[in-house]
Amino acid sequence: MSPLTLNADTGKLLSPIRLFLFALAAGVLVANLYYVQPLTAMLAASFHIKLSWAGYLVTTTQVGYVLGVFLLVPLSDVLDRRSLLSMMLGANVASLALAALSPNFTVFALAGLFTGISSSAVMVITSMVASYAPDQSRGRMVGTVMTGLLLGILLARTVAGAVASLSGGWRSMYVIAALGVALLLVVLRQILPAEAPRGKLEYVKLLHSLADIVRAEPLLRQRALFSALGLGTFSVFWTGLTFLLSGAPYHYGEAQIGLFGLVGAAGALAANTVGRLTDRGHGNAATWALALLTLASWVFIGFGAHTLVALLAGVLLLDIGVMGLQVAHQSVIYQLAPQARARITTVFIGSGFIGAAAGSGIASASFAAGGWFGLTLAGAAMPLATLLLWAVYSLPRLRGPGVLGARDLP
Repeated sequence: MSPLTLNADTGKLLSPIRLFLFALAAGVLVANLYYVQPLTAMLAASFHIKLSWAGYLVTTTQVGYVLGVFLLVPLSDVLDRRSLLSMMLGANVASLALAALSPNFTVFALAGLFTGISSSAVMVITSMVASYAPDQSRGRMVGTVMTGLLLGILLARTVAGAVASLSGGWRSMYVIAALGVALLLVVLRQILPAEAPRGKLEYVKLLHSLADIVRAEPLLRQRALFSALGLGTFSVFWTGLTFLLSGAPYHYGEAQIGLFGLVGAAGALAANTVGRLTDRGHGNAATWALALLTLASWVFIGFGAHTLVALLAGVLLLDIGVMGLQVAHQSVIYQLAPQARARITTVFIGSGFIGAAAGSGIASASFAAGGWFGLTLAGAAMPLATLLLWAVYSLPRLRGPGVLGARDLP
């Protein structure tokens, strides 16, 4: 099977089987950021550090992801995405192998940083799909890829917990992950289009143009802030969950903790439904409903310190709310500046993972200071802020396109 060319039928590029493979690739790559979460207790014991310090390994990987999103993903607006992805996936394989071989906390943290940087390749795939998708079905197609991405985030915990339990250690998970990305590299080399350059690469100018986009697009600023708050509250919960479940009253092991990802995965399936709703013009209503749902989830999560049923209900509601909101936001931002979708993705996702990295740090700090109750208050503050900001924004002023024209941006 030979690679497609840039002028090939985009319907062939985004055929159901290829769209499925792109969604699978998104899930495999983003999962690299989250294998560590159910393994924090095991890593703390292995490296002889406090459990709360092991929680910062999640932050390190997410910081790397943010760096990759800001420094590498914008290149896909100019370079051949097939070649760019090949280099990023190759680096990802090497980083995962280093994680598997890490002799101490410092080396593992560095491996996590580089794994995060190279895993940002998932956003190159997402912006590519948004670029090729027809306007009338962009929400559905991006929603499909996001479903894969979100399932990867959630099922990573289940897979990592099961592998660690069966193998008796955490290193096997990173060996398997490296092999999986290597296979993904081979497959994507076959199905991705060989593209002609879309302009001269002026790297510094390309990065500077990110500020132009942020300044010119008020809707992007709004949705990027909401993304940071959404992924922040998501990260507070999933980073802190291991702290709760590994101690009283649950005393769960890695495999049991990982199973909670299956509950969250049911919520991720809402992403495609939200994409279809936004294609039909219901994006604003969906934003209200999903933000309220996210806030309500923290009520159940708070009681989860005492009852498993409440905790499971909170997991499901949180994931439906946060994942649905991400798709609703992307349906808005991908209508802006079509020639700069990778950079729009950079601003949006970069903001989101700044929030996620902050959330994982907040989880460790708030749990150390106030236990599960303190963590619950910190997590609930973010969807509450989203609702308040959404209420005070001047929506008529923000509904229209930004002032950035097609000729204003390289």
